Amino acid sequence: MEKEKIIEILDEWNFWSHTPDCGILREWYLQQFEDMMATKQIVVITGVRRSGKSTLMKQHIKKMIDRGEDRRNFLYFNFEEPKFIDELSVKFLIDAFDAYLEIVQPTDTPNIFLDEIQHIEGWERFVRALHEKESANIFVSGSSAKLLSKELGTALTGRHVDIHVFPLSFREFLKFNDLKLETKLDIVTNKLKIRQMMRKYLSSGGFPLVVLLDGKTDILREYFNDVIIRDIAERHKVTKIDKLRSLAKYYLTNVGAPASFRKIANFTGISPNSAERYSNHLSDAYMIFFVKKFSYSLKEQEVNPRKVYAIDQGLRNTVSFKFSEDLGKLYENTVFLKLYRSEGDVYYYNGKNECDFLVMKGEDVTQAIQVCYSLTEQNKKREVAGLLEAMDEFGLSEGTIITDDVEDVEEHDDKRIRYVGLWKWLLD
Repeated sequence: MEKEKIIEILDEWNFWSHTPDCGILREWYLQQFEDMMATKQIVVITGVRRSGKSTLMKQHIKKMIDRGEDRRNFLYFNFEEPKFIDELSVKFLIDAFDAYLEIVQPTDTPNIFLDEIQHIEGWERFVRALHEKESANIFVSGSSAKLLSKELGTALTGRHVDIHVFPLSFREFLKFNDLKLETKLDIVTNKLKIRQMMRKYLSSGGFPLVVLLDGKTDILREYFNDVIIRDIAERHKVTKIDKLRSLAKYYLTNVGAPASFRKIANFTGISPNSAERYSNHLSDAYMIFFVKKFSYSLKEQEVNPRKVYAIDQGLRNTVSFKFSEDLGKLYENTVFLKLYRSEGDVYYYNGKNECDFLVMKGEDVTQAIQVCYSLTEQNKKREVAGLLEAMDEFGLSEGTIITDDVEDVEEHDDKRIRYVGLWKWLLD
């Protein structure tokens, strides 16, 4: 492809002659971008398809331009651009970068953003060469953990820092719905509206476009199919797509439940080996997450069933085999996502009793959390027993039970249990 044609197509995506729409700012991620950029390493942005990676790249570019950077110093490249579909190769990357240098003529070290980079086989060689020569500041994004980690673990070891982008957090969800909470007073005075919005969040989830379009479920079905076909079947050459789709729906239906590959194989009609392989593909594409049983023995962690959670409540609700609204599962899934997003390594505890979540930072378990949508006299006894056992096991003086709207503190000998409503805990 001629250089002029390449630049003509790229101009549609870039800021050289106009300012593309950048949507609602996600400030927490933009600060991460700045912090990572300051390391002078390659910034790797991962996350499920449609979680907002591309928009965040554009928001970062606009932020830098608004601060006075020359707009010619930024090159954004979307490798899912249909006009480039037959050109994708390392040679094309080199030609496109040369065309940018020759025609756009950046005035300082360029900042290049390579979006959905996994479509280019051998991309890591191009990125490594630019980085070693200090020819550019580099951001790359991808929707597959495994395909990126394979290259990052070889050619780019020690040269990159990572940012994982999720669908909207609950606080971001409120912001996208024009409810900004800047003080504790804002939270107190808007409690009713916040609780109403939380039900909506549990129903439609946090994919940015879905939120902006008021929870349109047909978009979520498209997202589900794109992940199944484009991010898994095509890349991993999966031919039994119906089996893969059924397995994904099984997992999304059974969030919070232990998963055994043999049991799953019986349900889907595939071999245990295929069930494990397909499950790993779904995890690599960030559709689902597996939580291991806590053990200091890695072998025991591997042999015990793992609990499964979904990337998004709305996606789960749209495509799962659900016959009624299950708020208990949705509460648990929402708590997991917040813990995974921000707190550290997440496990579940299973001794004489069970505890939904343990959070581990470094070598220490720092939190024990139970999730129970509706507390009754019977289930409260069970939840407290599991939480206290986990607290005893790891020497914790305080534990948390997340409920619908119970707020209380109980003392149990030298231990303290805090009850808190999900809506408030999500805003902590």
